[in-house]
Amino acid sequence: MRVWSVQDAKARFSEFLDACVTDGPQVVTRRGTETAVLVPIHECRRLQAAARPSLKQLLLADTARTDMLVPERGKARRRPGLAPRLPR
Repeated sequence: MRVWSVQDAKARFSEFLDACVTDGPQVVTRRGTETAVLVPIHECRRLQAAARPSLKQLLLADTARTDMLVPERGKARRRPGLAPRLPR
């Protein structure tokens, strides 16, 4: 991976983008600290697909994943303006 400063990446963005497409991920630094990475779109999609389980994997998993479905007690928030109406 090639390392680019923010100034170089901004000044030579077309070259920066071409290097990403041909050579792979490119690192951007700000004040000498690695800050971001530009990756080709196919690599980004591959990483997203690998990180997200499929429905089949969720259904066949040994453990339930209900912890993400139901908020903790007392943590649920109502939307403003949607107070329950009383029957007339």
